[in-house]
Amino acid sequence: MSEKSEYWIGIAEYDIETAKAMLVSKRFLYVGFMCHQAIEKTIKAYYCSIKNDIPPFTHNLKSLAERCDLLLLFSEEQLDFIEEILPMNIEARYPKHKEMLFQLLTPQKCKEIIQQTESLCQWIQQRL
Repeated sequence: MSEKSEYWIGIAEYDIETAKAMLVSKRFLYVGFMCHQAIEKTIKAYYCSIKNDIPPFTHNLKSLAERCDLLLLFSEEQLDFIEEILPMNIEARYPKHKEMLFQLLTPQKCKEIIQQTESLCQWIQQRL
């Protein structure tokens, strides 16, 4: 694994641990946000590995995955999860959407999101 990819993976792992801490402290909105961040950074690690270049400055998971041909490798379940987690980066920041996310992000749902995030990140890392 390249030094650039290792950098992104290290931050992604930190973000997953932060998501777990947010679950324990009942800050459910930030569980989704940090899981999004972990996936984003894992995709950026993959981008560095494949393109040998700096990843684009975007938070759009689908766009990032598409730019390094990772999107084509995702299973239907992985694509569904990307669709589910995609708004948790931006919408968590705006009052109009926070209430919707608060209702969605129950403790059980947050546990599932963390598990799916870990699984997707591991799957991507296996391709580095």
